[in-house]
Amino acid sequence: MDKDTTPPYLSLFAALSYGIASMAMVFINKAVVMNYAYSMTLLTLQQMATALLIHFGRIMGWTRAKALNVDTAKKLILVSLFYNANVAFALASLKGVNIPMYIAIKRLTPLAVLIAGLFYKKGKHSKQVILSVSLTAAGVIIAALGDFSFDLFGYIMALISVFFQTMYLVLVEKSGAEDGLSSIEIMFYNSLLSLPFLLFLIIVTGEFPSSISLLYAKTASFYFFVLFVLSLVMGIILNYTMFLCTIVNSALTTTIVGVLKGVGSTTLGFFLLGGVQVHFLNVSGLVINTLGGLWYSLAKYQEKLRRTAIPR
Repeated sequence: MDKDTTPPYLSLFAALSYGIASMAMVFINKAVVMNYAYSMTLLTLQQMATALLIHFGRIMGWTRAKALNVDTAKKLILVSLFYNANVAFALASLKGVNIPMYIAIKRLTPLAVLIAGLFYKKGKHSKQVILSVSLTAAGVIIAALGDFSFDLFGYIMALISVFFQTMYLVLVEKSGAEDGLSSIEIMFYNSLLSLPFLLFLIIVTGEFPSSISLLYAKTASFYFFVLFVLSLVMGIILNYTMFLCTIVNSALTTTIVGVLKGVGSTTLGFFLLGGVQVHFLNVSGLVINTLGGLWYSLAKYQEKLRRTAIPR
């Protein structure tokens, strides 16, 4: 679907659904990795569940996703690689970084997307968009200065995750526009292509087979079993809403939605799953970040209204 002709309600639905799913997934993954340290195995199972669900959905006629195409798969190999690298480093960072600071670091992604756009000759953004994203990033830096539980390894993992998230968002936007793939089709290719890579990693790193044995033992706990199932289900929902938001809107919109949902996640993160100390810099940074996100949202909405008003 052409972004310029996308109905405003669909753009809003895609953005809201991604924001809600993303916020829920942060807490679910954090809760799981606090009880189950094998994050790569968790990611492998999430991708396997996604691929199987879409495959059977296509067979049963529940989705109109096209059959696997080798040429398309070759084009999306990098998308899959960057996506899984992003999630893998994000899960690793959650082991040592609390949720508010994890979200603060991930909020640097919008600025990275803007910079990446300069290299693949994406259309210029308005001054309002550039200034609002810069304001959002400034709020992130200020909030991060108030971190009293600095974890170098966790910070490095989160920053690497930002890089890979930027790369896969840009690639998803380009592949969706150039190849006419739907969000479900990109999900299927991404999950399927990632499995050989992830299986290789869990074997090389030594996670397998001990990770499976531990998982079997852990699922005896009803609490962990519910968390694990939620993790698999929300992994599918998050993937779908993320790709949908990127295709219907843009890579930059997807990252800004992530920034805005981070405000709620950060607030809850002070109290859930290991709260952190409230500091003046944290609060000030979050206020600046929120103002930048709201400014951006207004600027992008005005741009969409102007585009849809142009006669074709």
